[in-house]
Amino acid sequence: MSKNQLPEITVKALFLGVVLSMILAGANAYLGLFAGMTVSASIPAAVISMGVLSLFKKSNILENNIVQTAASAGESLAAGVIFTIPALVLLGYWETFDYVEVAKIAAIGGVIGVLFTVPLRRALIVTAKLKYPEGVATAEVLRAGDDAKKGAADDGSGGLKTIGLTGLAGGAMKLFQQGFGAWHSEMAGATTMGRSIFGLGTDLSPALISVGYIVGRNIGILVVGGGLISWAIAIPIYSAMVGFEGDPLDAAWNIWNSKIRYLGVGAMVVGGVWSLIKLFKPLIEGVKASLDAVKNQSSDRDVPLEEQDMPINYVAIALVALLVPVFLLYMDIIGSVGIAALLAVVMMIFGFLFSAVAAYMAGVVGSSNNPISGVTIATILFASLLLLAILGTGSGVGAASAIMVGAVVCCAAAIGGDNLQDLKAGHIVGATPWKQQVMQVVGTVSAAVVLGLVLDILHTAYTIGSPTLSAPQATLMKSVADGVFTGNLPWTFVYIGGAIAIALILIDLRQERIGSDFRVPVLAVAVGIYLPITLTVPIFIGGMINHLGKKAGGSESSEKRGLLMSSGFITGEALMGIMVAVPIFLSGQKDWWPQFGGMNWVGPLLFIGMIYWLYKSVSKK
Repeated sequence: MSKNQLPEITVKALFLGVVLSMILAGANAYLGLFAGMTVSASIPAAVISMGVLSLFKKSNILENNIVQTAASAGESLAAGVIFTIPALVLLGYWETFDYVEVAKIAAIGGVIGVLFTVPLRRALIVTAKLKYPEGVATAEVLRAGDDAKKGAADDGSGGLKTIGLTGLAGGAMKLFQQGFGAWHSEMAGATTMGRSIFGLGTDLSPALISVGYIVGRNIGILVVGGGLISWAIAIPIYSAMVGFEGDPLDAAWNIWNSKIRYLGVGAMVVGGVWSLIKLFKPLIEGVKASLDAVKNQSSDRDVPLEEQDMPINYVAIALVALLVPVFLLYMDIIGSVGIAALLAVVMMIFGFLFSAVAAYMAGVVGSSNNPISGVTIATILFASLLLLAILGTGSGVGAASAIMVGAVVCCAAAIGGDNLQDLKAGHIVGATPWKQQVMQVVGTVSAAVVLGLVLDILHTAYTIGSPTLSAPQATLMKSVADGVFTGNLPWTFVYIGGAIAIALILIDLRQERIGSDFRVPVLAVAVGIYLPITLTVPIFIGGMINHLGKKAGGSESSEKRGLLMSSGFITGEALMGIMVAVPIFLSGQKDWWPQFGGMNWVGPLLFIGMIYWLYKSVSKK
């Protein structure tokens, strides 16, 4: 039986996908509210799926792919919800979480995100051929599991054994660091020269090294370059001009968080608009190809199964229909038919714009490092300014309305980025796109059903926004919306960030004109400006390992081994990140895991060991 004839949406795959979507959504909701970040669940879901489905006599790689597609949709929706909706409570607009309202916002935003990915799949995966590092890693995990199941001969790369070994190593590091608190998650320091602060550091994460290895040298350089714009230029200049108090490292983080980070907001707004302009042609071609597929649907042989998306006419009808619940959602909060209708249109425009941007960035730096909070800030910023012009500063619901627009867009963008990653994995293993898109809707709705309950439970137990569960991303969203209406947003930094983005666009156009193979995509630098420097440094290290391994004469087999090792590191760390969160979530005990502190020297040593291990493996001739 050929691959595209294998069963995909089976009863067991459907059931497992729904259950995993709910579980991973709940676990990631807690993790994101606690740490400000979530972990991509595509690879962990693929690994769990392979383990469960292997218990059945009949299972196949496409079933596993369908399960991870639904499950990762739940994880992504959790990020969209927790980055925004808690801001409504922090603003005081809600006293507690309304289960029905949370479910409506999450489901509407998530399904819109799925529908927007339909033409994006052709544009970004088939036409633009973006890398989608975690999608590639997911496909490698699925293939290795399939090969092991079939008893395929070892091709020299180690296959599932390599993934398993590196997965155990990455998972063990995550368990001891995050679970047992044996060492700090990052290594950072700062020094002063005159009145200027210079800071640098790195997260001790093998998964981030792996993302860097998969995206390669060029993107690694650009991402860390963005980080250096913040930490080697902007923070020293600001601290020299304004001064600082206390410990230099703490002062540097405070300056970055309150001021310099907004350079990234401005850069991402300009970069997002530019990316959409550049993507316009392939997007149109993608829509046209989808329309051609509808015309040819009477003859299935004209369109291979591997290229069959949801019919674009059905997608258009569904998007128009979803305008009604979106309008009603905003009507409830704003009370004006005209303004609610305007917000619904704005949400759809920004939903598509930033779904495209998030999908593009997932293709560049991976889903885990996708700046969803950045594009949400941009949406809330625009919505706040629009409402400020209409309602004025005296409005009591302006900031809450802007958050509500941002919440739907954030859910759409989070789903959009992750789903393109899943569709990339499906593209590699020969899955049917429309079946994946159906399962993305299933996973989204499944997660929406539980997220309201999860937020309510966590708020009841801990009070979201308290030191116990600080919800850092939602706090930032609240600050942006509130800042527009109170007048304390650092506009100067937003404008400077936009100017930096324009300069980068001009540099990239020159690189394109001279035919250089080193391009400067503006969003890759913008995400580096916005992300903490500790996340960009390991991505850079991974990119350089890829480059130096090739220069050292590594063979094609060595390069594949590096990809498998990177897949394993990502798998192990992501799985363990979720596993550490689950008992905390279930027990409600923040200190559920016993603590074994005082081993801070061990983390950096193991991190260096992982780097050496990966480099030696990929540089073998």
